[in-house]
Amino acid sequence: MQFTSAIVENAVDALSGFPGIGRRTALRLVMHLMNRPEAEVVRLADAVLKLKTELQLCSICGNVSDSGLCTVCANPMRNQKQICVVEDFSDQMAIEATSQYGGVYHVLGGLISPMDGVGPEELNISTLISRAAQEGTDEIIMAFSATVEGDTTMFYLARKLRDMPVKITCISRGISVGGEIEYADEITLGRSLANRTEYKV
Repeated sequence: MQFTSAIVENAVDALSGFPGIGRRTALRLVMHLMNRPEAEVVRLADAVLKLKTELQLCSICGNVSDSGLCTVCANPMRNQKQICVVEDFSDQMAIEATSQYGGVYHVLGGLISPMDGVGPEELNISTLISRAAQEGTDEIIMAFSATVEGDTTMFYLARKLRDMPVKITCISRGISVGGEIEYADEITLGRSLANRTEYKV
């Protein structure tokens, strides 16, 4: 693919770095942006820039937030005694879409994966242990994808939490083995959450 403009080429290179976006698709996106009003493109650029400059992590659960406290943790109507542990914020959003859960969350920021060099120390685990140790926490729900990494993380957390006076549960296997939570339909995910089972080591 030869370009007559270095500006266009740079834009294509930047967009083709996104998952699932090849150079041809990136070129179509660039051509689309070139034909949009300048204010619309500026708004898009500003929104993308704010992802890196203004987005924060909640000081309690580790979820993405516009301030130091996310809307879920700041909501007094949520059950603070029930903590649902998820891999990332896309899984949290998927569970929220089911309208089956009224507790709070804890976002790990990934799953334990020795093959990828991701160990427990790279994840938001120490703050979860601290939250679980606090008086008043009744249940820790582990909601991970049914993968080797998800099962490894669940086993590790269960070992860490087993001596604490909290009930440890996991969502039922309504989600197929190898399936990703964020791609599960809302009914299946809702039933998995409602029919969670106690997790024992």
